[in-house]
Amino acid sequence: MLINPHPFSAMLVENQAHLRIMQTTDLHAHIFPYDYYNDRPIEGAGLARTAALIAAVRAQAINTLLLDGGDVLQGSALGDYMAFDRGLRAGDLHPVIAAMNRLGYDAAALGNHEFNFGLEFLLAAIERSAFPYLCANALTKRGADARRDSRLLPPYVLLDRKLRDGAGKFHPIRIGVLGLLPPQIVTWDETLLRGVIQSRDMVETAAALIPEMKEAGADIIIALAHTGIGAEQHFDGMENAGRPLARLPGIDAVALGHTHMLFPSAQFANRPGIDAVRGTLDGTPAVMAGFWGSHLGVIDLKLQRGGAGWQVLDGQSDVLPIATAKTAGKRHMSVVSVPFVLKAAQAEHEATLEYMRFAIGATRRPLHSYFAQVKDCATVQIVCRAQRNYIAKKLAGTEHARLPLLSAAAPFKVGGWGGAGNFTQIPAGPMYQRSVADLYCFPNTICALRLRGADIMEWLERSAVAFHQIVPGQQDQPLLNDDFPSYNFDIIYGLTYEIDPTQPARYSVAGVLQHPESRRIRNLRYQGQTVDPEAEFVVATNNYRASTHLALRLADTEGVVFESSVTIRNILLNEIANSSPLEVTPEPNWQFTPMPGTSAVFLTSPHAAQLVTDLTDLKVVPLGETDGGFWRFRLLG
Repeated sequence: MLINPHPFSAMLVENQAHLRIMQTTDLHAHIFPYDYYNDRPIEGAGLARTAALIAAVRAQAINTLLLDGGDVLQGSALGDYMAFDRGLRAGDLHPVIAAMNRLGYDAAALGNHEFNFGLEFLLAAIERSAFPYLCANALTKRGADARRDSRLLPPYVLLDRKLRDGAGKFHPIRIGVLGLLPPQIVTWDETLLRGVIQSRDMVETAAALIPEMKEAGADIIIALAHTGIGAEQHFDGMENAGRPLARLPGIDAVALGHTHMLFPSAQFANRPGIDAVRGTLDGTPAVMAGFWGSHLGVIDLKLQRGGAGWQVLDGQSDVLPIATAKTAGKRHMSVVSVPFVLKAAQAEHEATLEYMRFAIGATRRPLHSYFAQVKDCATVQIVCRAQRNYIAKKLAGTEHARLPLLSAAAPFKVGGWGGAGNFTQIPAGPMYQRSVADLYCFPNTICALRLRGADIMEWLERSAVAFHQIVPGQQDQPLLNDDFPSYNFDIIYGLTYEIDPTQPARYSVAGVLQHPESRRIRNLRYQGQTVDPEAEFVVATNNYRASTHLALRLADTEGVVFESSVTIRNILLNEIANSSPLEVTPEPNWQFTPMPGTSAVFLTSPHAAQLVTDLTDLKVVPLGETDGGFWRFRLLG
């Protein structure tokens, strides 16, 4: 693939240089272009293909850096196989790190998912990286201020390089790279990090360390931050802090991630302060390269050398795809995999395939998540039942056993930014290890919470943010709020209730109470009786959800009554093996409040069009395929 030299290169004179910064982020252990859940190759993913773009950029640019923004260890079956089944022994080289070593990365930052398998695994995995791993705000001891914190890893690196200028002369430059991640790691992986890791706000940390980096001779500073583009104004502990980071004095470029979005792109058009064409945030060059190796991010900086060192004269960014979307939304290959990157992970890839193809049970009915955001879904209820049965056994004989036992789970694979192929789809017949991973794609562990009815109502209100507000009487209004991750759309199994999207969402996407007078959850019942706000329940859930709900400081609740290092995926595997062949029909759980004379539209898999006749309790009309490969449906109220 030909990557043309940037115009900056052609305009250079003596003491001016063009620096090209390449970025990958959110690889999530995708080295091969392969879908392990469906056991088939895919076109739009895999570091082995991104590597072809890296090689092309290096061939066409004089001065380059290659950085990674985090979340490399978890997220594919290969990553899970390495953590849970093969493991890492002393001196082992993780296949993702092996591939990155071969590609010659200059630095990498930790992402939040690096902590999912525990600190011991994380440190063993990155021990043999040939490049520095950075993290400024994952702390082993919090100091009086950010400069006095004790950290798990170095906060930044100073890269001494030589740049060739427009006259062909080489000059030294010191490039500072600062690693940052969401401070919520201590909440999301609380059971693994409790008492061991603390965190600090990203912007506070960066503001404190930039002067230190300048004092150490940094000519330019790049914020390599595992964070997305969120609110314009900073607030303490913000998860997506791209904009306030970009405005910090001393930051010359920001390389972002975490949200799996692309920047620059039309997703961010028409927002004040954001140039979605040139790729700048409040004037600072910024990039965000999607996920799974789908794109290579590129920041181009035009630099001027003077008495005070190097300064940035101009900058812009772009994202280069490894595959392009064409007819019927199918991704067409733009580049081919680089053999030496495949070779770095070949043995582990083949072992993962063998493991994922191991049969564990069977299902008499197809299982899919095509309608999981608009109706009761078997793929979610299977998880709920497995969690409930496991917790029931663990709490037997305790004081908590007398309380009603509920179970909460969310649909993980329902399209969204993952694309039209990002759905759980298991045909009738044998079920394999890959089927379990398809049903539950995160390495969460099991927990149980003791909550009041009022707490459960608020939990469901936060889930109901998944929907846009619908105006009664209007037609074809967008139903699903794309800014709300599907993994936060919990259903609570064991109750029945309605969701009324004609009401304003009580909470914001970030979980902040915004309409205290509003209620979307209606007719909340347990065994046919209205749920008493003071009644107590036990809710089986995962460690991520337990930590996030306890962080909200639910009043007058006992909190966690059971927790374990056992993964929900293992619980699910045992449930399937012991109950096969499965004969799963969704039980009545939740539905939309009737909205006469009103319609809304939503996107789902193109395979869903064949199943409309099965939807006896839902009025939907297929409207056809979109350019992105989804199928558009009308929901009649």
